[in-house]
Amino acid sequence: MKRLPHTAAAAVLAVCAMAAPAFSQSSPVIINRADSGLDAELFYQLLLGELNVRTDEPSAGFALILDAARKTANPALYQRAVELALQSRSGDAALQAARAWKQAFPQSREANRYVLQILVALNRLPESVEPLKTELALVDAADRPAFIAALGRMYARSADKKQAAATVERALAEYLAAPATGAAAWSTVGRLRLAAEDPAGALEAARRGLSVDPKSEGPVLLALEMMDPKQPEAEVLVRRYMAGQPLPELRVGYARALLDANRSPEALQQLQVVTRERPEFAEAWLAQGTLLAQENQLDAAEPALKKYLELAASQPAEERGRATAQAYLSLAQIAEKRRDFPQAMAWLDRIENSQDLIQAQNRRASILARQGRMADARKLLRALPERTPADARMKLSAEVALLRDHKQFKAAHELLGQALAKEPGDTDLMYDQAMIAEKMGDFPGMERLLRQIMAAKPDYHHAYNALGFSLAERNERLPEAKELIQKALEHAPGDPFITDSLAWVEFRMGNRAEALRLLQAAYKDRPDAEIAAHIGEVLWTLGQRDQALSAWRDGLLLNPENETLQQTIKRFKARP
Repeated sequence: MKRLPHTAAAAVLAVCAMAAPAFSQSSPVIINRADSGLDAELFYQLLLGELNVRTDEPSAGFALILDAARKTANPALYQRAVELALQSRSGDAALQAARAWKQAFPQSREANRYVLQILVALNRLPESVEPLKTELALVDAADRPAFIAALGRMYARSADKKQAAATVERALAEYLAAPATGAAAWSTVGRLRLAAEDPAGALEAARRGLSVDPKSEGPVLLALEMMDPKQPEAEVLVRRYMAGQPLPELRVGYARALLDANRSPEALQQLQVVTRERPEFAEAWLAQGTLLAQENQLDAAEPALKKYLELAASQPAEERGRATAQAYLSLAQIAEKRRDFPQAMAWLDRIENSQDLIQAQNRRASILARQGRMADARKLLRALPERTPADARMKLSAEVALLRDHKQFKAAHELLGQALAKEPGDTDLMYDQAMIAEKMGDFPGMERLLRQIMAAKPDYHHAYNALGFSLAERNERLPEAKELIQKALEHAPGDPFITDSLAWVEFRMGNRAEALRLLQAAYKDRPDAEIAAHIGEVLWTLGQRDQALSAWRDGLLLNPENETLQQTIKRFKARP
């Protein structure tokens, strides 16, 4: 038999695992002699076939079993032949047996399913159209939308993504406009188009799916996945769906997409709608509380998180999972910011999930450091287990952040230097060390590291923004600073923090009106204490001192500990 490469055979095995329950790879077929037509010759043939399988002659065993299946017209023997071919990693032989089985039993759904899944695994996609149509016809009408929705996973392994999308769309032709299946069918086609790097086609599929059924979730989930400043039409579809009566899960999903786009105020609005309309929906309270805590709105965050814990208490432990640990971590952070260290420790002590150990210990270390026990804090972090490289990286990041937050810049710089000695090409470590170098006043060292990052990873927008902002802050090489920040915006359009950097360059260059316009746009997208500090300074220099004081007051409400804001207010000797 022709043998597949190991990876292709593995794909066949993986896909065929989705079919009807198969025989054990080591178990022979048991046939009831009374209704099988099994005579002595066939019995000997089956016995010889199974012996060949057990003595490392699977191809001979396959041939004998398949011949016996044809002679007896027994579906169990056909299935055994398919399994033997798959065990020997022969995709062509498995397809031969499956097709023989289907020819003998045209109405057998199991036989058809094997043919379909083997063809997909072998990347013989055009040949899979007819078996797929047959499968769609055989599945119960009530189960058909779910089956259609699962097709994306079946074809996801295909090497030719465009052909996969075209094949499935062709097979689904009669279901695309049907009210019961149209939304699911277009969603599947859209996901396959998206996998084939055809976002425009995927968006059109989402649009057509919603035109068939405006209340369907599948097309909206697809549109949520495509939400991006470069493709605003996707959000138009999402917002249209949200204007109706959306599932709370989808509104929370929209809020998460808005957070990913740094649109926190809008995300908060969506979460507040859910908690108002569906106050029993626990996940929305957790997301809302976590976001409010991150935005330093502690008085509003705490009751939201406690409401989540109240609702989650009635759920099974396996359903709560790590979400409860996240609530405890956020509550501990709130208590820490209020300098209520015993309460912060008490929240952390309630975390039981070992997977959250690093985050919990990180908060404990922060509390120890704020109490002047930095050595104990670092020791606590270093004692964490390192089961994976990701664990080691999280420990390093936690210790660097701890040292940076407590202004121990030299120690943080040395720690990152040790890590870079082990991984000299790691751009994230280089960026972190560059930021620490800036804090130390080592601007040449900072620029050297950032230039290295730009050379190694030209789309690393943080490096362009950091260097451009640093130059603007020092009022040096302003045209170059502006060029660097504009380069960063090319890679991350609409990012409010990069827009803030551009505004700061404009301010340094004397373009105050343009600076104020950019800053106000950035603050609208992302209310942040540092942006508020910059808005206040521009307003102050424009003679609008009352507005400047108001901006600084707003910033203090967001984060009274923000260093830039505090220094700006002190420099102008203002009293917001």
